[in-house]
Amino acid sequence: MKSYLTAARGVGVAIIAALSLSACVTKGDIDAINTRLDSIDARVQSAAQSAESANQNAARANQRLDQMEGRIQQLETRPARQARG
Repeated sequence: MKSYLTAARGVGVAIIAALSLSACVTKGDIDAINTRLDSIDARVQSAAQSAESANQNAARANQRLDQMEGRIQQLETRPARQARG
């Protein structure tokens, strides 16, 4: 997650640097860039949270699968029942 934030901020700094070297940058331009960066940061954080949630769900599913596999192996190795009567 931090690498995405660092990359987003780096892009913003590069844009500001490019604008400052090529033309006059107004406070409005900087505010627009910062607003865009904040929007990107929010989306990156949301995506990171979604990925973490999906990872936790997958881990829980794997645990349930492991439990079921153990139970299935027990049932498969159990001797067959004798018919009554």
